[in-house]
Amino acid sequence: MILRDIMTPISETLITGDTLGRAVILMKQFKINVVPVVTKQDELYGVFTRTSLSDMIISGGQSNDSIDPYVVRDVVTLNDTTPYREVESLVKQSHVGTGIVIDQHLKPIGLFTKTDMISALFEQTKSLSHMLEQILDSSHLGAIMTDEHSTIIYSNEQAKQFLNKEELDGLCSLEFFPEVENGMVKQVQMEGNHFIVRASNFDRELNQKGYILFMQDVSEVEEMASELKTVQGLKGLLDKAMEHAYDGIVMVNKKGNIQMVSPPLCELFSIDRNKAMRKHVNEVFPQLNLLSVFQSQHAEVSDFLEIKGIKYIVNRIPIVQDNEVIGAIGKVTYRQIDDVKKVFKKLELMENQVDYYKEQLKQKDSSRFRWEQIITRDENMKKLVRTATKAAKGLSTILIRGESGTGKELFAHSIHSSSGRQLKPLVTVNCAAIPEQLLESEFFGYEDGAFTGAAHKGKIGKFDLANGGTLFLDEIGDMSLSLQAKMLRVLQEKEFYRVGGTSRVNVDVRIVAATNQPLEDLVAEGKFREDLYYRLNVISLQIPPLRDRPNDIERLIEHFMESFNSIIGTSVTAVKNDALTYMKSYHWPGNVRELSNVMERAMTFAESGQIQKEDLPEYMLRSIEESRYAQKETRMDYEWEAIEKALAKSSGNKSKAAEILGISRSSLYEKLKKYS
Repeated sequence: MILRDIMTPISETLITGDTLGRAVILMKQFKINVVPVVTKQDELYGVFTRTSLSDMIISGGQSNDSIDPYVVRDVVTLNDTTPYREVESLVKQSHVGTGIVIDQHLKPIGLFTKTDMISALFEQTKSLSHMLEQILDSSHLGAIMTDEHSTIIYSNEQAKQFLNKEELDGLCSLEFFPEVENGMVKQVQMEGNHFIVRASNFDRELNQKGYILFMQDVSEVEEMASELKTVQGLKGLLDKAMEHAYDGIVMVNKKGNIQMVSPPLCELFSIDRNKAMRKHVNEVFPQLNLLSVFQSQHAEVSDFLEIKGIKYIVNRIPIVQDNEVIGAIGKVTYRQIDDVKKVFKKLELMENQVDYYKEQLKQKDSSRFRWEQIITRDENMKKLVRTATKAAKGLSTILIRGESGTGKELFAHSIHSSSGRQLKPLVTVNCAAIPEQLLESEFFGYEDGAFTGAAHKGKIGKFDLANGGTLFLDEIGDMSLSLQAKMLRVLQEKEFYRVGGTSRVNVDVRIVAATNQPLEDLVAEGKFREDLYYRLNVISLQIPPLRDRPNDIERLIEHFMESFNSIIGTSVTAVKNDALTYMKSYHWPGNVRELSNVMERAMTFAESGQIQKEDLPEYMLRSIEESRYAQKETRMDYEWEAIEKALAKSSGNKSKAAEILGISRSSLYEKLKKYS
């Protein structure tokens, strides 16, 4: 309520200069004891009260006399939008019997008296009492209120039905409930009715206390308990279903807070399930964009998304009740996603082919790798990358050395991509993959008719293609001695002759060579030219084998897991501890390339979404077991040798020998028995 709802409205006021006769007419017409007086500009000037009227008549005032000298200027005004609570406070503090109500233009529009307030309070009390009755009736609760003497001073119809009485007011509650106390809850059976009674105190005047008793039918409570049990059972089933759901499921409430989430979803996103509960979904799973359905109110399916190399799609489903979204469910499908993608297989295949040929055209004669693609945690490897990055800026020939599978080609490509020649071609020649008789023509090209089977118009060689850029000579140790001599001339003179040609061809090519062979030994054996060796070995980079950088194994496993999930369509999320232990203890003769192959094989056979020991190649497991056995044999040899020395030193005295060995005599006897 606001003041405008409870005031006494007035339609006419007195104006300064009005007469006593007009004031009497208005008071009589509207039956009021106070009339507002305004100026000619309609601004409140004061009030003419019944006291003003009496004073004017006693002073001999006539009907035509002006009321101005008798107008009371000290007036209490209230805005018509003042809330009831504020009005109540003002009235309690005011000594003025009547207030003038004004509108936003300060114009008097009504009167407010304490009588008005009492009437309003009475109406409000009546309304609240009616609402309370409706609440109690709709709740099916019986209600009784007593005074401090346990006499019933209020009861509703439901209470009368429970107690089979037509009237309860004035009766003593102890007649029905002899042991009433604060907080009491008990079951009562009375004349065929079975109900629960709850009692609580309430404060009356003079620090006295009465009781409020609520009665509820037991059948209703039992029905609610049954429904609760059913709901709990359904929740238990739902929890089990969530735990064993094949794909990921998350459910949020109206506020976006997570109410349920399945273990597979937490596993996919590496989230602790307990920590995810009750948190906002955008904080835990922002990738799902689940709250978008709160606006659209329609289910929707996302495009293909990706995490850790695993592709997945999100079904976003709003939970609607009474045309209002009260929550949402997100279903994340990622296992066997290839079955889902069959719908788009033809289109995707065509798009992949187009993308492949575009990429091939773009990457032809260019580098495919960069330094950031070298995955390592090893400090020596990081230092080598920094050294190679500096070397790439210059023009010097670089020789990359390392075992097969360590990543020599990756280094070569990264050197080119970070050099000043990165916009020019990078041409690769594998000296071990091309027959010796064709190597020269591959390097230098040939003229028309240079040899039987030659192309009619001749062909340019790799040096021509790499002009201005970089020529990567892989497996340089397999190059023939005759070709080595010609290669040396090109490196020194920057020119060459095509096979069958007579014209010199000038080129500007930077050489990056790689080998897994010890060139020094080949030089000593006469299989590699010493002068070419020194010409190539200007800057030498030795890539360490994987067994010398064990900290990289786990990091590379994570990298290949993410990569192969995307390439071969698997959904592997982790490597179990037993498999990881074997992989860390293996010596990896094939280095990173072998690790890549092992990961591809293991992920193909992994059935539980995690790589297990059984998924690793048999040769690898056998090698590790043999290594462990050899280590055990070595330890036994050392132990036997120590016992022999102790016995010799103690002249066969077993007690002294045991003391020398730091073991008990019984332990020594056991070991002597062990070694016969």
